[in-house]
Amino acid sequence: MTIDDIKALIAADESRTLELKKTTGELKDGMHSACAFLNTDGGWLVFGVAPTGLKIIGQQVTETTKREIAQAISGLEPAVDVEINYVDVPDHPGNKVIAIHFDGWVWGERPHTFHGCPYYKVESTTKVMPHEMYDERIRAHQPQMYAWESQIANDVTLAYLNVKHIRGCIRLGVEGGRIPASAMNAPIDDTLAKWNLLKNGNPTNGAVMLFSDKINEYPQFRLRMARFLGTDKNEFIDNQRAEGNFFDLLDAGMVFFFKHLNLSGKITNHSLQREERLEVPYHALREALINSLCHRQWEKFKLTGSIAIYDDRIEIANPGIFPPQISPESIKEPHESYPYNLKIAEALYKSTYLESWGSGAKRIMDACREQGIEEPTWRWDGGFVIVTFKRPSKASSEKDANTTPVSNKQHTSTIPVPYQYHTSTIPVPHQYHTSSIPVQTLIEKGTDEYMTALELADLCSLKNIRHFRKFYLNPALADGAIERLYPDTPNHPQQKYRLTEAAKEWKKNNSPKQS
Repeated sequence: MTIDDIKALIAADESRTLELKKTTGELKDGMHSACAFLNTDGGWLVFGVAPTGLKIIGQQVTETTKREIAQAISGLEPAVDVEINYVDVPDHPGNKVIAIHFDGWVWGERPHTFHGCPYYKVESTTKVMPHEMYDERIRAHQPQMYAWESQIANDVTLAYLNVKHIRGCIRLGVEGGRIPASAMNAPIDDTLAKWNLLKNGNPTNGAVMLFSDKINEYPQFRLRMARFLGTDKNEFIDNQRAEGNFFDLLDAGMVFFFKHLNLSGKITNHSLQREERLEVPYHALREALINSLCHRQWEKFKLTGSIAIYDDRIEIANPGIFPPQISPESIKEPHESYPYNLKIAEALYKSTYLESWGSGAKRIMDACREQGIEEPTWRWDGGFVIVTFKRPSKASSEKDANTTPVSNKQHTSTIPVPYQYHTSTIPVPHQYHTSSIPVQTLIEKGTDEYMTALELADLCSLKNIRHFRKFYLNPALADGAIERLYPDTPNHPQQKYRLTEAAKEWKKNNSPKQS
């Protein structure tokens, strides 16, 4: 690292990823910032630059200085391994600038503390991390120990679990090839144990949420449903509340959809029979409701999920958050699966109610496109994740009911339970293969112009730069999908990247967005 690199690094002033200190006399405050970098998006801590005026002064560096820095860094937990750069300052002979880079936090890692206190970045400001944020990250780091779904349920025994629901899930799992046929005759508690829904032989909260008929101690096991008059909540036509386990709430929600949404019929091209369908695809609504029930924050017992039907739209809301790797915008792009309730999601996957590859949003959008209606949108209002389907206009619905179908595919009037989707495979030419969906996404978003890692991450709608490097950038480099501007200096402070010729050819011939 050279003084020119330092000048380029500090050119934009202090930010979310850059903290400047005049000398190591501010070492303690610097370590607060280092801890904040480790818990946010990473960044550079630089000593020897005046924050006001950005004047590069440097400082004398002795063996004592180096020991003090090492001792300060040892106050970070978990321990970190960082490279400390000592850069000569030509205008001040004998002085050096000290630059240290800290990687950012990745979902699932333990949050960092400095002398027992966690910090994080809010824009360019270092703040003490709120308890709720810290607890959530600890929960993500050790879900087996802290997750609500993994805690032993209070006063619930195996006798309170609905055997019919459990056997039905086992049967569906066997038929779907996700559970061995031997499970059909195995004791129920054996299967529940394999699904990690028992702890010391006792049902967990996850088992109760899925299968229990005893819900008195769980006020959150409710679903509010309303059909409002018009486009706001001033007046409603129907207002209901369902209580029960996952399957009870799923059934109640689907019944409510059928009660209040238009059902249209049409004649198919392949058969002269009338087929009926909801104005918004049944499979899309069902998938969205399953995801809402599976991924909600069940530990928030004072909150309940909801279905709201207006004249112009349908909203399905659940108390929860988006994983840090996914935003309301990027959820429509290919992504991995980050279930909030891992054990519940695994049980639903085993029984074919859920896929495990982050494809739920894609299946919802595919169902809407197949029926010729607008794709839904996702948003987070600070407490609830909300998916909104736009209802077709009345004129559009009537026209659709009396004309040829949008798709030439044969539909069935029978509603399958559960409906099973299949993930699609993106074809690739035999001479070049990508290793993952994130790499494919990066190829799709990238160009032949050199861009920084931050610019590429922004194209992929990702804010966590360390996550982007781990799951997108590094695999793409390994695949030969992108190339560096400075190939002989991988850690060059002004490093940039662009698509390789092989990646551009793959993108041209095999783009996932091609029809």
